[in-house]
Amino acid sequence: MCRNIKTLFNFDPPATEEEIHSASLQFVRKLSGFNKPSQANEEAFHRAVEEVASAARTLLDSLVTNAESRNREVEIERARARNAQRFGTSTD
Repeated sequence: MCRNIKTLFNFDPPATEEEIHSASLQFVRKLSGFNKPSQANEEAFHRAVEEVASAARTLLDSLVTNAESRNREVEIERARARNAQRFGTSTD
């Protein structure tokens, strides 16, 4: 799994279109091996990003849970604490 792709489900407020697009872009970059496609592949690359974003939005809109929505700030702080423990860095 690509480490740059973050969980988008069950947050309050819900994932934005920008977050979904960013995750889709990272996914297509990982699959294709391109950070920036050549002109010959640009159309296919961007089409794939849009299709993945559409599928992701459909998935997120279809999922259900009984769990309480997560708070983005709390999740960010947890990630910082994990990184500090893992890499021995400050949480500031």
